[in-house]
Amino acid sequence: MLHRVVLVVFVAVALNWGMSTHVHAANSHKGKVVETSDGKLVMTDMKGKNEHPMEVPASATVTRDGKQAQLTDLKAGDTITVTTAKKDGKAMVTKVKAKAAGM
Repeated sequence: MLHRVVLVVFVAVALNWGMSTHVHAANSHKGKVVETSDGKLVMTDMKGKNEHPMEVPASATVTRDGKQAQLTDLKAGDTITVTTAKKDGKAMVTKVKAKAAGM
């Protein structure tokens, strides 16, 4: 009987731990570039509305048309997918994937 209780408690703890780590999963959204500068990205949604700035750390991966790029290589109008992850309760940009406008 004790073995069953221990097993049930172990499974409950494992499931709870697994669910809590999922909360910190990556999140991504698409939009268009308005402008960039060192460490900063201003983007809109896909319809060109809801403009908002984002800080992009140097550790973030940036690509344009499948090639490694710098944030400042992105051009206004490029379509982007920005991936963020929670770190210390704050969303941090981890990846910016861009396609040149018109492609």
